[in-house]
Formats: sequence, structure tokens, C-alpha cells
Amino acid sequence: MDNEIKEYLKKGAVVLDVRTIEEWNEGHTEGAKHIVLNVIPLNIDEIKSWNKPVIAVCRSGARSGQATQFLTNHGVDVINGGPWGDVDKHM
Repeated sequence: MDNEIKEYLKKGAVVLDVRTIEEWNEGHTEGAKHIVLNVIPLNIDEIKSWNKPVIAVCRSGARSGQATQFLTNHGVDVINGGPWGDVDKHM
């Protein structure tokens, strides 16, 4: 997984944090975008407008997995980065 994360970061991927605002405020990856999981469908056009690969993250990898599945189904180049700290260490 680390190699895939590094590969995506080299491609200029956007880190998309799908945790709650409370979790985000406790700490997050600098430069990451924050869109809570349940509003991802409302923001699909914004996410597509980034024209970049996406690494979805959350606390454990479950919610980012759901976001990854949804975004993949809508044609976004996305991987599940799992816990945000796992991606943050590569920044």
C-alpha cells in the first residue's frame, strides 16, 4: 500500500479526508481537502474538477473505502489510503 500511496503522491494526487469535522480539527494532512463522507455525492463535480488522482483517507480505512468505491464508480482515479496518518508520513 505504501508504494501505491507514494506513486499517487508523485502523480500530484489530492489527499481527500472524509472524516467528520471534529476528527479533522483534531489533526489532518496539510494541504488535504476535507469533504465529509456523507456529502461526497453532492461534491462529485468539484472532485472531478480537480483533474487529479485522489487518495481517500479517514481514521481506519472503512469510510475512505466507501468513498473510493463511490468515486471509482463515477470515473475518478482514486485509491483508498486508509488511515490519514499512513498517508501523512509520506508528505
